[in-house]
Amino acid sequence: MKKIEAIIKPFKLDEVKEALQDIGLQGITVIEAKGFGRQKGHTELYRGAEYVVDFLPKVKIEIVLNDDQVERAVEAIRNAAQTGRIGDGKIFVSTIEEAIRIRTGETGADAV
Repeated sequence: MKKIEAIIKPFKLDEVKEALQDIGLQGITVIEAKGFGRQKGHTELYRGAEYVVDFLPKVKIEIVLNDDQVERAVEAIRNAAQTGRIGDGKIFVSTIEEAIRIRTGETGADAV
């Protein structure tokens, strides 16, 4: 099993969710996040004072799935989240040792 973590722009969330549903995936976790990479934030003017906004709003999506679904899921996320501008985000794939469904006690792929 693998875990995909994707950090994307918030306005791309619906497109990414639909792209994942189109390839048959369900069960994603979405977390509101803030961060920056090469974008380095920006400056804003508030009541006549200029200040730096270091952290930009992002959304983190987490999905645990079978190994054979990873390539399609990564491609779906990348295509749906891409704008071609800096700050589009990142996708991380890691290995999951075990998964357990709390309600039934199922383990492994059955728990996903």
